[in-house]
Amino acid sequence: MTSKKTIEIEDRHTPPFFNKIQISIDRGEGVYVWDEEGTRYLDFTSGWGVTSIGHAHSAITNALQEQGQKILQNPNSGLTYSPARARLLDLLAKILPAKLTRVFFSNSGAEANDAAIKMARKVTGRSDVISTEQSFHGRTISTASATGQASHRSKFNPLMPNYKFVPFNDIAALKTSMDSNTAAVILEPVQGEGGVQIPSGNYLEDVSKMCKANGSLLIIDEIQTGFCRTGPLFAISSQSVEPDFMTMAKGIAGGFPIGAFAVTDHIAAQFEVGDHGGTYCGNPLGCAVAYAVVNYLVENDISSHVIKLGDQTLERMRTWIQKYPGLVTRVRGQGLLLLMELSDAETATKISDYCQGQHLFVRQTQGNAIRIFPALNIKDSEMEEGLLILEKALESMAN
Repeated sequence: MTSKKTIEIEDRHTPPFFNKIQISIDRGEGVYVWDEEGTRYLDFTSGWGVTSIGHAHSAITNALQEQGQKILQNPNSGLTYSPARARLLDLLAKILPAKLTRVFFSNSGAEANDAAIKMARKVTGRSDVISTEQSFHGRTISTASATGQASHRSKFNPLMPNYKFVPFNDIAALKTSMDSNTAAVILEPVQGEGGVQIPSGNYLEDVSKMCKANGSLLIIDEIQTGFCRTGPLFAISSQSVEPDFMTMAKGIAGGFPIGAFAVTDHIAAQFEVGDHGGTYCGNPLGCAVAYAVVNYLVENDISSHVIKLGDQTLERMRTWIQKYPGLVTRVRGQGLLLLMELSDAETATKISDYCQGQHLFVRQTQGNAIRIFPALNIKDSEMEEGLLILEKALESMAN
């Protein structure tokens, strides 16, 4: 098939939910992908933070083949045991924050967040959930209702009730909003879709303490930040934060759709049979792939690589503020979750288009920003290749 034919078929038969890029990707390897005509592109989006160890990595393809020859889905699904699921659970138990000892698998991050919210309300007997402005927690009607961006909520009224929003990184606003009917606070340790917003000081620790004092549960959404994206295995790994729930997805399986929520023993003890479930709740194929990816991240100390390369890249990006005054206004990030703010949305679009024309995929976000989040095992030389294209784009705009 040709790109032209593929695009024609997709445009004819899929709903118009995306302003699609007129490129048909046929295959990938590492941080590179190729279209149907064989043109190579460098991917600085990792499939929106999903292909954590690159495209078509042997750890993933081997796991798919090995498990695919055994069984994909158990009889009676979650009612029967699975060695593939048990291996993944055992591995996660070694790396999750200490008190998060119980894990339930879903198909996506949105499902994981939805389940955590649902169970928080059940356990506490309370109704309200506090989220933050500019947050993003999913596209189901419940998680869209929990998302602090009007563009993701306003068109879908009536929304689910009992959601409140406070500014991110504002402990005083949270204190004012929290009361005896607050079931939970749902929070990203770094806001990804909201523009890579990083909290200051002890914000996360203070939120954790406030939740405990108020009898409210803390749901930490590590769907984008988890599994070494910001450097450590989880963004809260080095902080004194004690979540009751932690949700995960995206990088956990390197591109295979699977999500999860982890919960403490204390909270899990208040669940009952029938409270939650799912057809694919930890299917063997997804668990085998997730095990291969997480094991690769741990055994190859990808965390150290991400911290080192992320720091180097952020320092390089900071020089653009002085080099291109009035064009690049701010840069920020942690690990390999990086963002460059530009003077306006039109400039950001032109930068993104220039990069695409030079065979580099980046992600324009929040109108005037470019987000960079490549595969976590990207080589220094591959990062340099992409940064040079970005610098040429900036140079072109500056001239």
